[in-house]
Amino acid sequence: MRETPLSNCERDFLLKAIQEKKRLEGRQTYDYRNIKITFGTDYGCCIVDLGKTRVLAQVSCELVAPKENRPTEGILFFNLELSPMASPSFEQGRQSELLVKLNRLLERCLRNSKCIDTESLCVVSGEKVWQIRVDVHVLNHEGNITDAASIAAIAALCHFRRPDVGIQGEEVTVYSADERDPIPLSIYHMPICVSFSFFLQGTYLLVDPCEREERVMDGLLVIAMNKHREICSIQSSGGIMLLKEQVLRCSKIASVKVSEITDLISRALENDKRVSGYRVPSPVVRAPGTGQVGESLENAWGVEQLEEEEEDSVDQVMDEGQEKEEEEEEEESQYCNKGKQQASSPQQPGTGDSKKKKKKKKKPVQ
Repeated sequence: MRETPLSNCERDFLLKAIQEKKRLEGRQTYDYRNIKITFGTDYGCCIVDLGKTRVLAQVSCELVAPKENRPTEGILFFNLELSPMASPSFEQGRQSELLVKLNRLLERCLRNSKCIDTESLCVVSGEKVWQIRVDVHVLNHEGNITDAASIAAIAALCHFRRPDVGIQGEEVTVYSADERDPIPLSIYHMPICVSFSFFLQGTYLLVDPCEREERVMDGLLVIAMNKHREICSIQSSGGIMLLKEQVLRCSKIASVKVSEITDLISRALENDKRVSGYRVPSPVVRAPGTGQVGESLENAWGVEQLEEEEEDSVDQVMDEGQEKEEEEEEEESQYCNKGKQQASSPQQPGTGDSKKKKKKKKKPVQ
């Protein structure tokens, strides 16, 4: 089914609103929509909500033979699916241009940036290595699938645990989670995509375009970066010519957004570890890490975390009060000790010299 085109009135309305620096959701120019990260009970299951855009990422692994040119490195494979459930414009079983572009972008962002240590996935050199498969499913399309898919993929890889392996001679034993604790992947950094849409031949710039804004944009620039401000990949589409100053400006904005999203992922992983001891049936999801990422907006977390932060702040205030009382007591004790020392030795300066002079006068003169 083809995508329903926008009418001329809708197109003119959107472009005029962008000229007046207004957006449909009431966001500012560089603001993201609300980002929600949820992990499942199984390792490597992650759901990301970027506004109304929802993406599911699932990581799995299996032992396979390595590539001939890289016998000591594991394999990282990405598979993205656009189902008609996400949008009526997506067709089942057909690779569209958008699907191929998103797959290549994910591979450049995560695999070619060497964010995962593939040598640690080797079990027997030249014979058996771990193949890590990342399946990304778009559940609802409301714009900016690229950013949501990259966040879901890297968060799922950070959450994933592979089984432990034992080698005895030529036999390779894969232990279950009950026998040995699963092992996390060795991840060097977390590259995240940030999308910039350009309107009216590059005159206006927006971050995180929604689905209607994507229909009227003239060009799209996607920058993949980590929190260390290292650019992993850049892709420009739409045939628009960008100036050097525009690309540098976008990279500065991306560095701020990537650091905020990376902190959000880390907080969500910490929340998941906090409740990991309470196992629930597989269909139920737990440990949501939710936060608003945007300019002049603070991260709003769950109620439980806010209560814990309030308790921590109260404890800090009490500890500071105790430290102040201890310092005052130490100062009083030091002052008292000085007074005692002065009372025990009341001699005035110069008394010893006068006695010596008196003794010299008593000596008989020959």
